[in-house]
Amino acid sequence: HSLSPFIHRRLFALQGREGSYTLQDLEPSRLKEELPALLEQMAGLNVTIPYKRAVVPFCAALSPMAKQTGSVNTLVRRADGTLYGANTDTDGFRLLLERGGGIAPGEKALVLGSGGASQTVQAVLRAEGAEVVVISRRGPVTYDMAEQHADARLVVNATPVGMYPENGISPLDLRRVPQCRCVL
Repeated sequence: HSLSPFIHRRLFALQGREGSYTLQDLEPSRLKEELPALLEQMAGLNVTIPYKRAVVPFCAALSPMAKQTGSVNTLVRRADGTLYGANTDTDGFRLLLERGGGIAPGEKALVLGSGGASQTVQAVLRAEGAEVVVISRRGPVTYDMAEQHADARLVVNATPVGMYPENGISPLDLRRVPQCRCVL
């Protein structure tokens, strides 16, 4: 379901470069065994859920945002063979937030989920001055408590719920947050 191969082929073409981008499924229990072999074949790779936190221990160095969030979505094999982990999701989320109308300092934002994507979203929203409330299945604020935050102006789904093949499914009924003006 990922558009990454198409996007990267276009980027390579725009730069006049040769390159390939493939998708690789990996069982979470096999990460430690299979990641080194994957990286021997590639200069780097993108990481998605559920690996954004799991790959951090493999990195010899982290970008400032990866350190701040504890979440990595890009691995680069350096000349000495070690891995550099970066979090470039923050740039993408900032752009998405801007195109969605932004958020004013002090406005409440609900972030659904508490994983690596959530950490990134939270960092960006806090930098914008938003009041951030994380809702998760087992956290201090659960989905059953959503009405307590009905004044939220923004809802961000940082969970895998609604991803292919279950497009359109939401972990939260938006009628429970009537002041919401934007969903990302």
